[in-house]
Amino acid sequence: MISQDPPSHQQILAASAGWVAVVLNLLPGLGTGYLYQRRWRAYWITSVASTLWFVLGASLAGQADPLDPLAEQQNQITGLIGLIVIAVISSMEAGLAVRNVRSGE
Repeated sequence: MISQDPPSHQQILAASAGWVAVVLNLLPGLGTGYLYQRRWRAYWITSVASTLWFVLGASLAGQADPLDPLAEQQNQITGLIGLIVIAVISSMEAGLAVRNVRSGE
């Protein structure tokens, strides 16, 4: 009888395609590439950061003058830039994690 041990976290990460994790983190921007890599802590950190960004944006939108269209547009741009920053950072981190595991670091 051959006993097979389940793959380690490092083996799963090394077997994942780095480009898939990068694209999944970049396009939706909500850390879905971490689900592909089975990196739950990184996924939840990204989810909390995105949720906090949404809550902050809603709070700022509630305080803005409803008659000022410039304030609403600025709030939307700020929200979009924040989500893009989260997506870019999580994408780069997912790609670097695969590269580091494969190189043995």
